[in-house]
Amino acid sequence: MSPRSDTALSAKRRGAYGRRVVEVRRAGVGDVDELVRLRRVMLAGMSGREPDSGPWEETAVTTLRERLAGPEPSMAAYVVDRPDESGRLAACAVGVIERRLGGPDNPRGEIGYVFNVATDPTYRRRGCSRAVLTALLDWFRRRDVTRIDLVATPDGAPLYRELGFQDSPSPMLRLTR
Repeated sequence: MSPRSDTALSAKRRGAYGRRVVEVRRAGVGDVDELVRLRRVMLAGMSGREPDSGPWEETAVTTLRERLAGPEPSMAAYVVDRPDESGRLAACAVGVIERRLGGPDNPRGEIGYVFNVATDPTYRRRGCSRAVLTALLDWFRRRDVTRIDLVATPDGAPLYRELGFQDSPSPMLRLTR
């Protein structure tokens, strides 16, 4: 399957409780600024305050442009467009595939990581996050990625659990310099 052939999957997905149809599409380079804007929304929701502007935004733009446009992208983003404003996004979910050394529980060593699941506050509770995350999980499945990790906020955890994510016994530690 070519990296862009799943743009045909801009399928209509049922939103919350099957009431709405939410149109999802694969994001492209033209969506980069909006993906960064929604990252600000997500970071504000996680920390309780608006994140400071800074070099992180320019780096995020550069990373998204490079990784979404490569010949065999190891990053994908799925989005829902705002129906009321052209060029603006209501929601997004971004994910990457990392290749690590294989092991008994994951011989290929490929691990999916979901991040930047965000919905503009105006569009919450309409099934947008579920729709973009489901499209992203389908992308991982098509690439035969069997382990997918994410960090959940308390608000997002119920949706992730509904979609099959479970608490992990991982003893992860982090060093920040």
